[in-house]
Formats: sequence, C-alpha cells, structure tokens
Amino acid sequence: MTDPRNIQIKDYNYPLTDDRIAKYPLAERDQSKLLIYDQGEISERHFFDLPSLLPEGALLVMNNTRVIQARLFFYKETGARVEILVLEPAAPAEYQENFAQRGQTAWYCMVGGLKKWKQGELKAEVEIQGSRIVITAERGEQHGTSHVVTFHWTGEWTWSEVLEAMGELPIPPYLNRKTEESDKRTYQTVYSKIEGSVAAPTAGLHFTQRVLDEIGKRGIECEEVTLHVGAGTFRPVKSEDIGGHDMHTEHIAVHRRTIEKLIEHGGHAIAVGTTSVRTLESLYWLGLKTLPQPIPYREGSGHQQTSQEIDLHVSQWEPYETELYTPLPNSEGSGESLSVGPLRALLSYMDREGLDVLHASTQIIIAPGYRYRIVDRMITNFHQPQSTLLLLVSAFIGDDWHRVYDYALSHEFRFLSYGDSSILIPRISHAWDT
Repeated sequence: MTDPRNIQIKDYNYPLTDDRIAKYPLAERDQSKLLIYDQGEISERHFFDLPSLLPEGALLVMNNTRVIQARLFFYKETGARVEILVLEPAAPAEYQENFAQRGQTAWYCMVGGLKKWKQGELKAEVEIQGSRIVITAERGEQHGTSHVVTFHWTGEWTWSEVLEAMGELPIPPYLNRKTEESDKRTYQTVYSKIEGSVAAPTAGLHFTQRVLDEIGKRGIECEEVTLHVGAGTFRPVKSEDIGGHDMHTEHIAVHRRTIEKLIEHGGHAIAVGTTSVRTLESLYWLGLKTLPQPIPYREGSGHQQTSQEIDLHVSQWEPYETELYTPLPNSEGSGESLSVGPLRALLSYMDREGLDVLHASTQIIIAPGYRYRIVDRMITNFHQPQSTLLLLVSAFIGDDWHRVYDYALSHEFRFLSYGDSSILIPRISHAWDT
C-alpha cells in the first residue's frame, strides 16, 4: 500500500465557479441527473433510473444520520451577538443520552465572534409550546479549533427540544445564503433517523420512497449505518501535501445485523455517499483489531490485544501503517473476500462484549494508494476541488476522476450538496478477494 502523505493537494483541483454550485435542490429529489462511470465508460441518466443500474441481490448501505438545528445565537449584555455551532457532545459524550438531558449539557463547539466573548455567560430566550425559557452558555477549555461550552436552561425540556426550538439548520457555507424554512425538509434524507450531524450525507438527498421501493423490487437489500457528519467535512486542505492535514474524528454506530448482512454478501457492499464509505471501510480496520491473533505493525509491539485493550478507533494513517495480515483459516480457500475474516472477528468481539450495536470512531483518510476492502460501488455527489472527498473518489477510480469531472462540467451537471449525483463502478474490483 502506497503511503499518501506526499500527495500534493494541488494535483486534485478543477475549475469550479460559483454558478455551477447548486444553491437549491430540484423540486423532485429523484429528477436529478445521474452520471454513470462504468469501468471507464461515462454516460448519464436520471437518479430515478438508479434501481435498474444496481445488480440484483446486491447490498446497499446508507447513512441514516439526521442533521440537527446546530447553529445557536446568543447575546451579551451589550447586545453583541455570538454564534455557537454545536459539533459533538462532551458531557454526556453519548449522543442520544446527551439529547435527553434536562437542564444542563456540554458540547464541543465552534464559536463565531469569539473576540466578543472573552468571559462571562451568554443568554438567549426561546419559546417552547407556549413556555418562555432562558438558556445560558458558559465557555470552557479550548480543544483545537473548538471550545467546550456548557449550556443551562430553565424548564423540564430536553436538550433535543431546546435545539429544535432555538437552533438553525447549518446549511453548507459554500451556498452563500441564509438557511430557509424549506431547508429543514430538503437538507434531510428521506430515511434520516438518528440525530447528531451538522451536515447532511448529501448523496442520500436524491432518494425518494419511489426509488427505494423499486430498489426493493429488484431484491436489493438495504442496510443503514450511522456516521454523524461534523463540520470538519467542509474544512479545506491547507497544507501542500496530505501529510500535513489532520482529519476530523467522526462517530459511527453499526448494528450487528448489518455486519451479518455484509458477511452474507461476501464482504461486498454498494455505499451511498462518502460517509457510508468511511464507515464501511473503517469496519474492516476495526475488525483487524479484534482478530484472535497478533497483528504486526510497523510501530508498536504487535502483542495480542485483550478485549479491554482494544481501542475502537481508526486513526488517520492506521490503514497505511498496518501490515497485511495472514488470512484466517475460515476464509482461506473458501472463495470469500478476505474482508469477511475481520468482519467475523468483529461479530465475535460483539458477542464477547454483549453488544448489539457497535459504537466506534474514525479518522480514516482514504486517498490514492488506499485499497478498498468492502466498498465495490459508490453513489456520490460532486465534491469540492482540493478536498479529502475528492481524494477518496480518486482512490476509487484512479486518474479517471479527471474525466468524470470534466464530463460533469461540460454536460451541465450541478455540483456539491444540492447538486447532481453519480454512480462509480471501478475498472477493477476493489474487493480484496482470494
């Protein structure tokens, strides 16, 4: 596996002008254009044609995270306004437990107008079901570019209810417009369920119930994972090479049933969006950590880990530092993808720990030189120039990403979150087959 640290981000650029960025979605989600990259051949259809383009009996995996009303506005006694974007729960650290809190909670937050808030509490008032409540914000220690902010509020309302009443949906900054009431509906996937994201998994925005029904008629199984998308997804790569870029951490949750389905499908899946890609590929590396044998590393002792020692986190460079492992006996010669072994090991770990849902985190960066373990087809939108998401696409289809983006630009495709979509089928199978 090639180490991507020396990749120059300037090599992943293309001319994206503001007029090519879709500021609003189409009236009908599935009427968007669909670029088809099929082993080097490029064509186009509409998104409602997607079911006919998927192989019968395949496994489709999508991210069911739901965007929260994460942008909050507070005021100082002087009248100065301070914007707070809640990013990730700090105390309690578990999302659903935090949303259920009454009276107090703490989050890692980005603060706009930080110079206006040197000390003291900020206040805001909001009405919930006819009751007027007061919310205060107190700034704590700094963590990188974020701060821990503790919120207090009156009444018996949950934090989820407070956010819903007080917050504003944080649409992407490159839309260059204010959030509108329609965004509350259009900037959510039709299958969104689990609150926690500050940005939508936008490849899923094209799905309608009609498309999902047609997918089901073709015998294609759908499974959901949860990755809560953070503000870091919009953070540009500012270093000249990728080695100088720090990936943000994102939290994932995967049900046992989904891992079982992945095994049933030979460790292969079609991913809806880059967040599903990162979740699925992270499962492989998490599975390696739980293998019942030592895993050799270039760094570290490589001793056998116990359950208590297993760190369910995939660090940024871990896939490039971990040596290839010896196939498990139950996969060797069986015709199964070698990704099945780590998935089976992950299930065994969950059995030992009594887990029905695997909670973990990932910083994985997927860049040219990475070899995909689970994802063999990808549905994704068109991403910003010089972004880690464009690197992920390039790792999947190689230098053909230039041809794909040139085609999209010359054929009037709409770009970024509210833009059009693509399905990518690489020239060679990425599945790590025996």
